[in-house]
Amino acid sequence: MAISNSEIADLFDELADLLDIEGENPYRVRAYRNAARTIRSQPRSLAEMVEAGEDLTRLPGIGTAIAQKIATIVKSGRFPQLEEVLARTPPTLVQLLRIEGLGPKRVKTLFRLLNIRNLEDLERAARQGKVRQLPGFGPKTEALILKHLDQAAGQEKRFLRFEAEGIANALLDHLRSTPGVDRMVVAGSFRRWRETVGDLDILVTVRGESPVMDRFVRYPGVSEVLSHGTTRSSIRLGNGMDVDLRVVPQESFGAALQYFTGSKAHNIEIRTLAVKQGLKINEYGVFRGEERVAGEREEEVYACLGLPFIVPELREGRGEVAAALDHRLPKLVELKDIRGDLHCHTQETDGIDTLETMAQAARRLGYEYLAITEHSRRVTVARGLDEKRLRAQMERIDALNETLSGITLLKGIEVDILEDGRLDLPDHILKELDLTVCSVHYQFNLSERKQTERILRAMDNPYFNILAHPSGRLINKRPPYAVDMEKIMRGARERGCVLEINAQPERLDLDDEHCLMARNIGVKLVISTDAHSALDLGLMRYGVAQARRGWLESGHILNTLPLGQLLAQLKRR
Repeated sequence: MAISNSEIADLFDELADLLDIEGENPYRVRAYRNAARTIRSQPRSLAEMVEAGEDLTRLPGIGTAIAQKIATIVKSGRFPQLEEVLARTPPTLVQLLRIEGLGPKRVKTLFRLLNIRNLEDLERAARQGKVRQLPGFGPKTEALILKHLDQAAGQEKRFLRFEAEGIANALLDHLRSTPGVDRMVVAGSFRRWRETVGDLDILVTVRGESPVMDRFVRYPGVSEVLSHGTTRSSIRLGNGMDVDLRVVPQESFGAALQYFTGSKAHNIEIRTLAVKQGLKINEYGVFRGEERVAGEREEEVYACLGLPFIVPELREGRGEVAAALDHRLPKLVELKDIRGDLHCHTQETDGIDTLETMAQAARRLGYEYLAITEHSRRVTVARGLDEKRLRAQMERIDALNETLSGITLLKGIEVDILEDGRLDLPDHILKELDLTVCSVHYQFNLSERKQTERILRAMDNPYFNILAHPSGRLINKRPPYAVDMEKIMRGARERGCVLEINAQPERLDLDDEHCLMARNIGVKLVISTDAHSALDLGLMRYGVAQARRGWLESGHILNTLPLGQLLAQLKRR
């Protein structure tokens, strides 16, 4: 099987991580990270593009040297540059970067002074009190490391939904050409748009006799066949993900889809309600006694109980059944409601594409506006803007807006919130912008009280508009920093500030429960992609799905408004 885009991207990410640990030139490291981002978000297979002789340098952020490396990986299955680094640096050091409080410099210190090569070495040294003795560490960092290791122990491996989607699509493509296959749907937490997925449940209907099960267990990515039957088979892929395939009768497809979509809590409520009405619901249908009264369509299952259809994103046992009974289900925000993106980066800092390319991509999406929000000067690794460079970019945006039609670029900045609550750029330049996106990018280890006070103090600044990725988490990599989110939301509402739902698949921040909290508190939100390339603008659907899981309607989301109304809402009173 040809190597996937995700696997190629992982190789470049690993190389960037190891070079970062070695203290390599940050611009070279960033080039590899940008390449990985581009590769991972490409809708087409790079392996197929290489085999067809296509020019990979046409892709954003892919120069001649990186294009040659990709071609080598595809054709030989080897990555010589990575192999060179691995020969002198243990690959397990990359695991250490996933620990909160450990960056490349600290990992390098651990390796050189304590010969720590993996998580087991780290835990042993921390429990023996050796980590705290290293320069730049101390007891607090050592305790934080142990806390993170304890939390991670025993947790099942879960994949970002973004990763699971690529895996699922490849499997569905493999099965789609099988004779007799009719409908195929991925159910489970994947269909509910949970941010991480443990395994995949695929339901299929067939016409007549179909060899779909045989074709499924022969999928090239299989490392182990767990079971092989006529109506159900299970496989384990090389990346560790388990996949179930079930063939279900056409007359039971809707009931099976409802059952295997879950969640468990939602299904218990549905079946309890059915019993009260003299019905029985299972994966085969809806029954009154021995008579099947529904099951072919999912909508029928709910209709039999007197319920409107409940979309998968809401099926978490959070009151959706009671709301459906009372006709109080929300009219959830949809992707088509979004009129623009309010957080993106260009080549001026750590993005891949130019202003013009980003504007054209936003216009193709049908957007009315796009905010350009480069990093501010504090983020030196991203070549953050100082006042002089920001003003120069503002002038370029004004000039470009004179030539654009159908799209307006907004002048913004992703300005760092400093440890004392000040913003990273002076007020006299911030007030000239259309909006500010304000972020915490360092000092994640403050106490909950100090972190909360830091953000609220920043919100006191009249030029603070949007709090970006409010919890600071990176899913499967970095937990949220300690903060009183309810207090932050109430403070934002009182000051006229807005919170972001960041659509980057590894962030999805706010999470779904905090989206629901925001709805209940009444603080306004925006959904933005934090795009670092034109392709990233297409990640908006992940942010919209997160908002839907949080019961949010278009009226809760400011960037569903026309430009004039948006700017009026953002203006601090």
